[in-house]
Amino acid sequence: MLKTKRQHIFIPAFIKPLGVKHEAGSQNQFAQPQSDILQPLRNWLDKLEVQNRKFAHFIAKLIPAQCPFERDLMLFGRKIAHIPPMCKLNPFYEQFVGLRFRALCYLVDQCGEDIQSYC
Repeated sequence: MLKTKRQHIFIPAFIKPLGVKHEAGSQNQFAQPQSDILQPLRNWLDKLEVQNRKFAHFIAKLIPAQCPFERDLMLFGRKIAHIPPMCKLNPFYEQFVGLRFRALCYLVDQCGEDIQSYC
């Protein structure tokens, strides 16, 4: 906090000093919206049941076991940079991972198949 002649300056500027009342419209300025427009699709993906061997194979092949974007950039045998996994930025990441897990469980439990090729 910087002090000038009669005013306090807070850095960052959007933080209000203690004791100052917030205006009604600005207090939820950075809050997340209450309704999620993607929630119905998330619910549908969560409720999707795997009951077909071909569908289970398709899901297991389609959804990768780990993020394909994560990389180590090497130059002359030395790591110069790391690209972090970007999959968690996908709003349906948890649903896709759950769907892949259900597909693999179906292949093992119901079909009795070996799923090591998908891991």
